[in-house]
Amino acid sequence: MTLTARICRTALAVLAGALVQPDGLAAAQSQTPAVQEGSQARQTFKMAGTVVSATTGALLSQARITIAETRDRGKLISMITSEDGHFEFSQLKAGKYSLQGAKRGFISSAYEQHEQFSTAIVTGPDFLTENLVLRLTPVALITGHVSDEFGDPVRSARVTLYLENHGGGMSRIIRFSSSTSDDRGFYDFSLLRPGKYYISVTAKPWYAIHPASANALDAANSPASQVSPALDVAYPTTYYNGATEADSATPIEVKGGDRLEIDVHLNPVPALHLIFRLPTDGQGQTNGLSMPELQKHAFDSIDVVPPDGMRAVAPGMFELTGLPPGRYTVKTKNADSGQLGQSADVDLVRDGQELNESRGETLGSLKLSLKMPGEQPLPKQYGVGLQDSRRRMVAFKQGDATGQFTFEDLAPGKYAILVGSQTKPYSVVRTSSPSGDSSGHDLNITPGAALEVTAFLSAGTVSIEGIVQKKDKTVAGVMVALVPNDPVAHIELFRRDQSDFDGTFVLRGVIPGSYTIVAVEDAWGLEWLQPSVLARYVQHGQNLNIGELMRGTVSLPNPVEVQPH
Repeated sequence: MTLTARICRTALAVLAGALVQPDGLAAAQSQTPAVQEGSQARQTFKMAGTVVSATTGALLSQARITIAETRDRGKLISMITSEDGHFEFSQLKAGKYSLQGAKRGFISSAYEQHEQFSTAIVTGPDFLTENLVLRLTPVALITGHVSDEFGDPVRSARVTLYLENHGGGMSRIIRFSSSTSDDRGFYDFSLLRPGKYYISVTAKPWYAIHPASANALDAANSPASQVSPALDVAYPTTYYNGATEADSATPIEVKGGDRLEIDVHLNPVPALHLIFRLPTDGQGQTNGLSMPELQKHAFDSIDVVPPDGMRAVAPGMFELTGLPPGRYTVKTKNADSGQLGQSADVDLVRDGQELNESRGETLGSLKLSLKMPGEQPLPKQYGVGLQDSRRRMVAFKQGDATGQFTFEDLAPGKYAILVGSQTKPYSVVRTSSPSGDSSGHDLNITPGAALEVTAFLSAGTVSIEGIVQKKDKTVAGVMVALVPNDPVAHIELFRRDQSDFDGTFVLRGVIPGSYTIVAVEDAWGLEWLQPSVLARYVQHGQNLNIGELMRGTVSLPNPVEVQPH
């Protein structure tokens, strides 16, 4: 081969290597001679290691280990670990792979997994991938018995398990699972991940009788029929350790492999007899309002509490029986339209108490229209939800091509409009109503309002890729967060990832706006959406603006410096 031919061939190889470098990342990665690039393409690599229990460190045999290239996750390679927990994949080309493990009795997990994020393994001459340790956490189990005041088992009790969830950087206690006690009073919850749980029990005394008041017009002062007061009782919703309100419930700390026995004892309390009046016409027919709905807050969930009995005791007057005392939300609707009822939080503590005495604010309604930028069509599958000021999803509906929604029976207050889709993230960037335009996704429902709002959407069409480093060295397993300006008001704009073996990360579906990128060590489980927590990291992060017309991938020219927890 002539000298000129060799020079041309070498120049073409260098040019080809430059073209495959991600934009903006080439400066942060070392340059390799073209001859070595060709040699590396023919070289193969090994990924090997052991699978152990995350709690005891014991080697785990018969675990299924699966790898897949991150660019083509459909092509899976699997193997079963040997008696010493060893796994090995050889003849691998240079690239980036996901590594996952599964075994009966353990929680399936990816390498260094935190929530839904994990670290991908990178094969190549610069990476040590033959002594990996994949940790699998054994599942936990909660069992127990529900017993009554005599120590006898309570059958058919509804047992609810709640989990303190840190997803999205906020601590919320959500309903996780439910069970029903058998004839021994026994219940169980299996296949549990480590975390903080709560348990509540709802049941009815088998012997309870709730007679009508002898004189419903003066129920507080009139004796009931010939039934012992000891039988006119109810069980309040009871949490672990005996609390009857969620705010006083005791958490249950569950670790991997735990086998916990949690017994709950129920004690009866006198059941309430409550009065509710409905307006009547000249013929004694009720009109104007419907029967009340009683609700009770259980952490960040709402339960409807039906009375054990309800009967008419006089024209336009009804008696509700069988309810334990407590704090309730009372909602009523207009009987004719089914809309614009009322809502009130009230302590129900005495017999004969009238629900009408605590009239709340009139409920409102919302007619919502969604608009895409440039009159683009809405996604084929999506949903729209309303989130209240406590970040509880109080209403949700599946969307269609019309983009028209109606939400009824909304308590007065501030709401955020959230739009979700499996294909692409969306955010409401502006709302328009007869009262004017407003930026963002918030709206305010006033008492009795029938609000009509048009919400304009923006889609997440940008990905951000970069590298994290600490003291000039790339770091794996670090949480990377894209923090929007005014983060408290725009939780849906946050994006997160976990850095891979080579320190790289990708934040996908970014919506136009102003952001700060931060990388924080050991930040998983951190309530990073709290302003006080965020502030100290954001001031040392990288600022970035994503414009309305930007598309594709944005590569950061400079590494993101890792901050300590």
